[in-house]
Amino acid sequence: MPKSIHEKPLDTRTFQRIRKWYLFALAGIALTIIIAQLLIQAHLNSQLNDSRVINIAGRQRAFSQKLVKEVLLLEEAASLENREKIRSEIRQTLSVWQASHSGLQKGNLKMNLPAEENAEILSLFLNLDAHHQNMVTALEAILSGEKLTSDFTKHKAVLLANERDFLRLMDNIVNKYDARSNAQLQNLKQKEYWLLAFSLLILLLEMLFIFRPLSFQIRKTISNLMRAQSASNSNEEKIKNLLTEQGKALKELQELNFVIDNAALFASAKKDGSVVFISKKFINLLGIKENQLTQPLSELLTTDEGQQQYLKEVLKSNRKNNIRNEEIQITTVTGMHIWLDISIIPMHQASKQQSILILCSEITERKENQLKVAQLTQENFEERMLQKKIQASQIVEGQEEERKRIAKDIHDGIGQMLTALRFNIESIDLTDTEKTQEKITYLKDLTADLIKGVRTATFNLTPPELADYGIFPALHKMTIELSKLTGKTVLFENKTEEHIRLDSLAETNIYRVTQEAVNNAIKYAQANYILVTINFKSNILSIVIDDDGKGFDTSILNEVPKNNSEGGMGLFFMKERISYINGRLFINSAPGKGTRVTINYKTAPTPILHGTE
Repeated sequence: MPKSIHEKPLDTRTFQRIRKWYLFALAGIALTIIIAQLLIQAHLNSQLNDSRVINIAGRQRAFSQKLVKEVLLLEEAASLENREKIRSEIRQTLSVWQASHSGLQKGNLKMNLPAEENAEILSLFLNLDAHHQNMVTALEAILSGEKLTSDFTKHKAVLLANERDFLRLMDNIVNKYDARSNAQLQNLKQKEYWLLAFSLLILLLEMLFIFRPLSFQIRKTISNLMRAQSASNSNEEKIKNLLTEQGKALKELQELNFVIDNAALFASAKKDGSVVFISKKFINLLGIKENQLTQPLSELLTTDEGQQQYLKEVLKSNRKNNIRNEEIQITTVTGMHIWLDISIIPMHQASKQQSILILCSEITERKENQLKVAQLTQENFEERMLQKKIQASQIVEGQEEERKRIAKDIHDGIGQMLTALRFNIESIDLTDTEKTQEKITYLKDLTADLIKGVRTATFNLTPPELADYGIFPALHKMTIELSKLTGKTVLFENKTEEHIRLDSLAETNIYRVTQEAVNNAIKYAQANYILVTINFKSNILSIVIDDDGKGFDTSILNEVPKNNSEGGMGLFFMKERISYINGRLFINSAPGKGTRVTINYKTAPTPILHGTE
């Protein structure tokens, strides 16, 4: 293939490539120097700030001592003039002392002090503030009095009492400033070492990737020149072969044109819509004859006048260089309705006259299939909506059954026992000691049964352990209570190493499904031995309920239950609850072989863990 006239010579390209790598290397070294200077300048600025801060912090100590000294001198001053002079000096010193104390914490533009952000230093200042404020208050009280009174001695004592703690805490702050400055210096040293290593690495990379490859590049360039001469000679022979192949390709193109004419649907037309060419397969599909090809293309494609008018508008409007795609239904001269996927492609000829190429594919079968799919989708949607309505009705019915069961338990159990309790209390005759003693004994037994019934009813509603301690203690408590209430052997086995808390929605639904499975084993399976096992591995909580009951045929699980006979509605609600929290429910059973119910729930990657109780 001939090279572009804009391609640069090989030596120029080689030089430019080497120069580019040189610039990259020099830029890298320059960048390290600039970064080093920026770090040094930043550190110098930081050192200036730190030295200014340390200087003012140290000066605070001297000012505190000076203020104490001046107060003592004020006490010893004999004349009024000397006292006023000392008071003036105290005011000036106190003003600078207060401003410096505030500036060291919050910053001060006049003193060029930055705001302090170190939490440890601010904590030290917080401890210092009480002593500073006590000294300031005492000094202001001393300055407010014109004469030396008994209060002067009290304020002086406050000043002396806080001075020592102020000096001690201020020493700690100055030491902390000094330690921070040294740490910044060590950090700068470390960065300088890294920048030095980076510079040396760049020099090493220059040797490995610039100077060394350069020698190989020169050798390769000379070798390429020699091969180019040889390739030039071979290219001449290849050109001759290409001319021979061109003749063969032209012949193959003619054969391909014949195949397309008999296998593809395409046509070309002028701007006025007259046909230039139309393939034989297209003619056969439309059912037209050779003598009809003088008609406009829109009339050949369809016999429907409305469709003809639409096709005329489409062909006339397509005058730009964009390709237009349409899916159009046409009516042939034989009366057939056919769907075509039409691509209208504008083409430019040497005479500047624009013609249109039309490529088509028959999509009648696809359209019919789409219509069938749409009908099936609508039918499926309606069926699912009907199923949802049935499920909603069953849920409402189940809730109503649960309410009736609770009302029946209270009326038949607790209500009757309360009535019996009332009648027995009213019938007590205190004069008949023997019968009274018998009735009191009966009333004790009746009261115990009443308490047991109330506990059973409340336990079946919402156990307090579920909200307070989680799913594991709640299930353990449930097995203990059911074992006491029913006389069945209901056991609990926890194979987890830690106590896991889930969100309340998941815990409630898992508890209810487990409770329903155990109740079904007791009520319908007539089981004497029930084992509830909990395991947790790979973020999956697994609860297995095994019983030795009579079992059942699992094929009924695929049927929609109509009532709660043999626990049918219970199994339905178990599936609904587990599905609601994106869990999975497995039921394995056979007549006479007991039942195993498995609940799997995938928790979050990091569940709430508590120590095992």
